[in-house]
Amino acid sequence: QVQLAESGGGLVQTGGSLRLSCAASGRTESMYAVGWFHQAPGKEREIVAAISWNGYNTYYTDSVKGRFTISRDNAKNTVNLQMNSLKPEDTAVYRCAAGYTGLAYYTPKFSNEYDYWGQGTQVTVSS
Repeated sequence: QVQLAESGGGLVQTGGSLRLSCAASGRTESMYAVGWFHQAPGKEREIVAAISWNGYNTYYTDSVKGRFTISRDNAKNTVNLQMNSLKPEDTAVYRCAAGYTGLAYYTPKFSNEYDYWGQGTQVTVSS
């Protein structure tokens, strides 16, 4: 079992920045990729970014490329999502998820590839 806890959400103006963190605890010794997803009211959950277990491979959805950066520190069992140049359309609940892939370089892109989920943190971008 792995427990995930997000932090760092909040209210920010358009163009501002936030840094989300995902802290993992429990059985973290296995190779797992981490993804960040968001879900706005009335919309489906979407992947925002993902990072492989070894940190060498990352994935970003088109709408956040060049603005968001995902990184991880396996020694601290944390994954961060730096969000810059935020837009009102980024407003959503952000959740991190961990998926055991058995592959150091793989970045899952679909929610059904993830095994554990955090509770989420609200990000609100005002116009």
